[in-house]
Amino acid sequence: MQQTIELQAVVPDNLIGKRLDQVLAEVFPDYSRSRIKEWILAGCVQVNGMVVDKPREKLLGGEAVHIQAQLQEQQQHQAEDIELDIQFEDEHILVINKPANLVVHPGAGNQHGTLLNALLNHVPDIGAVPRAGIVHRLDKDTTGLMVVAKTVPAQTHLVTQLQAREISREYEAVVNGTMVAGGIIDEPIGRHDTKRTSMAVRTMGKPAVTHYRVKQKFRAHTHLRLKLETGRTHQIRVHMAHLHHPIVGDPLYGGRPRPPKSADETLRQFLRDFRRQALHAAQLELAHPVTGEWLSWQAPLPGDIQALLAILAKDNQEHEQD
Repeated sequence: MQQTIELQAVVPDNLIGKRLDQVLAEVFPDYSRSRIKEWILAGCVQVNGMVVDKPREKLLGGEAVHIQAQLQEQQQHQAEDIELDIQFEDEHILVINKPANLVVHPGAGNQHGTLLNALLNHVPDIGAVPRAGIVHRLDKDTTGLMVVAKTVPAQTHLVTQLQAREISREYEAVVNGTMVAGGIIDEPIGRHDTKRTSMAVRTMGKPAVTHYRVKQKFRAHTHLRLKLETGRTHQIRVHMAHLHHPIVGDPLYGGRPRPPKSADETLRQFLRDFRRQALHAAQLELAHPVTGEWLSWQAPLPGDIQALLAILAKDNQEHEQD
């Protein structure tokens, strides 16, 4: 599957003396610098009718530039008829409410049944967009809102917003332990020394900042609202575990269930059976990549987290009466 891209422009005078790749990135901001460089090296760019395949070539201003390139799917994946909970869709973007137990992108052991497979079925042309338009990810068992780009220009603009920290993402989580107040976690995250699939707070890791506030306190748990300033792998899960308040049910960072003292067997069993991180992407806000309109979506907590909060609240009430 491929799409033909054809772009034309005249180099403005304010870009006189700049390199070809810099000029094209300025003139065609819908496409990333790395993609433009690939097109130049592949001989897809003409300047005044002549192919120029050197990104560092200097331009004098006034030249006619022409790009004709093919966007090809980088890896063949199978389209699969998997139901999507679509919150918003137009010709540029798609916002979905991801359920638990859905892997976002195919990988080792997960070649089928992923969000990417579902997207290829729902939007066949999305195969020509890198990573099928996936701009950011949620872990397999994290639920909630994700935005997907349906075109390369939309993806370029969304990635730019994400890198500039202009996309707002808020989460809700239930963590172990009673937290007194909200705060900010500013701790770098990197790959764990010995556990290949885990991340950890590391001095030499990438900067990671999470804001959190308390929504509700229980006897031995806390319901939090969190906002990401950065988007590192497993960021909220790692940061909360670092504070010794891991997310309930987290199989990687959470450890064993921690019921409150004198909890009844119903609550104890519920916590034992809750085997995914109680983490939900509840709100997503961004500027539309084409119109610039500021958009916002909210997704209610899924049923299992609502049930968790209800049973913890019931435990609170019963012990307040003691």
